[in-house]
Amino acid sequence: MRKKAINGLKPNDEFTYTRTFTEAETMSFGDLTRDYNPVHYDTRWTDTKRFKGLICHGLLIGGMICEFGGQVGWLATGMNFKFIGPVYFNDTVECRVTITDIQENGRAEAEAVFTNQHGTMVGKASMTGRLPLEKEKSILEQMVNEGDPTNKLTFE
Repeated sequence: MRKKAINGLKPNDEFTYTRTFTEAETMSFGDLTRDYNPVHYDTRWTDTKRFKGLICHGLLIGGMICEFGGQVGWLATGMNFKFIGPVYFNDTVECRVTITDIQENGRAEAEAVFTNQHGTMVGKASMTGRLPLEKEKSILEQMVNEGDPTNKLTFE
């Protein structure tokens, strides 16, 4: 993703990646956000809501867009989420981000679709932000050439 950002992004560029969400991550996210909604912690609650078990926090799943943003240097200015279906512990979610518009000043728009391992859409998002301009792309290239030491993800 970084190399594509360095070379220049364009409308219709698409990025797809997956992540499996664990119970431990959900519990940690609840602690970080102080979201102790019973739907994440108590099966009596999820039973009344007709879920098959405890579910992950929606924003934990939605946060997958941060991977895209962090890799391409997208500075977010707005995000809008729609949570469509539950994500259970140990579900694997695919996030597909598509850039929909880029202006000359670097302002951009993108959409994300979240799909579980069964091919069911569990969420979607739209976002606005600013892409790196030439000076920032040059710094990003320097970082990659230095081995990208602050980036804990490895991409082609």
